[in-house]
Amino acid sequence: MRKLAEACEAITATTKKLQKTVIVADYLKSRTVDEAALSAVFLSGRAFPAWEETTLQVGSSLLWRVVAELSGNDEAALRAAYRKHGDLGAVAGEVLEARSGQGSSILEVGAAFRQIAAARGPAAKTMLVRDLLARATPIEAKYIVKIATGDLRIGLKESLVEEAIAKAYGSALVEVQRANMLLGDIGETLRLAVEGRLLEAKVRIFHPLGFMLASPIESAEEGLSYFAEAAVEDKYDGIRAQAHVADGEVKLFSRTRDEITESFPELPHALAGLLQDAILDGEIVAWESPGRARPFSVLQQRLGRKKVSERMLQEIPVAYLAFDVLYARGELLIDRPLRARARVLDELLAAERKVVHHGGTETQRKTKSLQTTLGFEAEEGSTGVNIIRAPVFRAKSPEELEELFTVAQARGNEGLMIKDLDSTYTPGKRGKSWLKMKRELATLDAVVTAVEYGHGKRVGVLSDYTFAVWDTDGGTNKDRLVNIGKAFSGLTDAEIAEMTHWFLEHTIEDQGFRRTVEPKIVLEVAFNNIMQSDRHDSGYALRFPRIVRLRSDKSAGDVDTIDRVREIYHRQTL
Repeated sequence: MRKLAEACEAITATTKKLQKTVIVADYLKSRTVDEAALSAVFLSGRAFPAWEETTLQVGSSLLWRVVAELSGNDEAALRAAYRKHGDLGAVAGEVLEARSGQGSSILEVGAAFRQIAAARGPAAKTMLVRDLLARATPIEAKYIVKIATGDLRIGLKESLVEEAIAKAYGSALVEVQRANMLLGDIGETLRLAVEGRLLEAKVRIFHPLGFMLASPIESAEEGLSYFAEAAVEDKYDGIRAQAHVADGEVKLFSRTRDEITESFPELPHALAGLLQDAILDGEIVAWESPGRARPFSVLQQRLGRKKVSERMLQEIPVAYLAFDVLYARGELLIDRPLRARARVLDELLAAERKVVHHGGTETQRKTKSLQTTLGFEAEEGSTGVNIIRAPVFRAKSPEELEELFTVAQARGNEGLMIKDLDSTYTPGKRGKSWLKMKRELATLDAVVTAVEYGHGKRVGVLSDYTFAVWDTDGGTNKDRLVNIGKAFSGLTDAEIAEMTHWFLEHTIEDQGFRRTVEPKIVLEVAFNNIMQSDRHDSGYALRFPRIVRLRSDKSAGDVDTIDRVREIYHRQTL
């Protein structure tokens, strides 16, 4: 483990990607195959291969307590170290003392991680974590904690580990990348590279592939400027989900590759009827008849639940809007153009009676027929509307695209997706083959009430802002501030540095990595929509908030009220 930690230190010390790759490649070649395979997983920032459902289930608070106990430092000293580094692993490396006899091999650390994952209850996990860190040298403990928290932060992306494997074992990079994508296991990919068997990697059902991503555009004109033929779909206000179907078993995965099947128990039943094994890409939305998606704030009530009550199933039904297929007929389809994948998807869903089909798929449609609903109707004999083929339209001019955008928003959807019919499916990558066209719902003026230290490049600066609006409590006086959201993007480095200095001088309470501050700094904040939430004392939360600008021209008394928030919330649900 010491050699891996030293390699990580060397990687951190350089900003040059080529040099990072060389360091990793040289390190991997110096290890046994078993050590190199596990190291590749660790260097990708994970304790276990991506395809596995295994997790350590060890939180930062548990690690904090163990580090405090082993170091003998008080809370104030640990907080000071955290403010300095902004990273619990670096704190462990600084405050833990070296003792004779310390040191663990990388295989011992891997075995310990397996034991921790298998342990039940915080007491058992704490004992195992304490034993692991007590045996480790300070530099080893630093990286054990970083890997355990999934926060390696050494400027090394998994793509560079793939490049290092190709360099170390004389493999073609494209073969390494494809094998890792299919297997979801960079350690197993390394083993195949050593044996010269990368081309033998096969798609692993129930291991989520990366999702193809879209780039934002500013106008309808831009939306038709990158390719000759475009498929146009609504951009739904739900959650992206990959559906894996094999031998009657179904699992759903979110864009973060977390399994979310339990939150939507009605969808596996509907998808299990597919006549072929398949991997679909689509969107889960809260659904209402006739053919309309409800706001994300409604769907949110279904998220994260291990058990969904019958009442919730009735009150918040959901639908899976399928718009792509990645695997079917025993064949990986991602290298085929979208137009070919669309035909396969149409045929696959047409064979399943539970699926609702849209007559406009892959056809030119007049937008006036879309003014109110999508016009979904169940086929004769259908038992439900759980699985829907997302409608696809065409636009030949910016005017037609703008009209489609207007009616999509009138249906309560976020905007449009514009896709190149000749594009292949590129997992995890964002380019100009898929475009997204949407506009902000509104902006709010809010005042900063609390700030937190950032991570990575923002260590040592206060960059994460919690902000509030006024709650008038039905009266005429603006008598209290209620938090409505938190954002960390939108300001320049210079603005963040300037604001850090201001917040340090206007702190009300220093809570270590978090500070409550005098409510004087006003922000203009954009967002996608508003949800009801108990996360903040306002009872609402902004979805995807972004700081538009500092409003130095406004005082705290000028910020918006909770009544304005309610107005926007109710308007979006109409």
